[in-house]
Amino acid sequence: MSIKALHHVCIQTENYKESLKFYTEILGFELVSETANFHGRNYNTWLKHGSFMIELQTAKQGEPLIRFDRNAAGIAHMCFLVDDVNQEMDRLSKLGFRNFMVKNGAILYKVEKGYLFKIKAPEGTILEFRDTEI
Repeated sequence: MSIKALHHVCIQTENYKESLKFYTEILGFELVSETANFHGRNYNTWLKHGSFMIELQTAKQGEPLIRFDRNAAGIAHMCFLVDDVNQEMDRLSKLGFRNFMVKNGAILYKVEKGYLFKIKAPEGTILEFRDTEI
């Protein structure tokens, strides 16, 4: 097997319109396709930013989603590499986003060789933003 790249991450939401607006209007993802009534789901939508894609979908009808817990096994968060974390934090704030996560009393904090901040998306996904690679 030879993995070429990460193709997409699938995010399920009970707040479809709010999540769609967040990923397109706040984070700048492009809406590639939106399919209604997709295999028992109200929506299955593809969003793209550069070469990275998110498959945003609603739960299957009649099957409620379980709330995300940051202590759950599996993926704990997604991280986006940005040019400048301070500018990105300011940009999100100016767009009216307020769901920043706080650690030790601060939104922006130092880790290893740089700084990062985390936010919680409308459906509960934790997103990290940093401007330095590991």
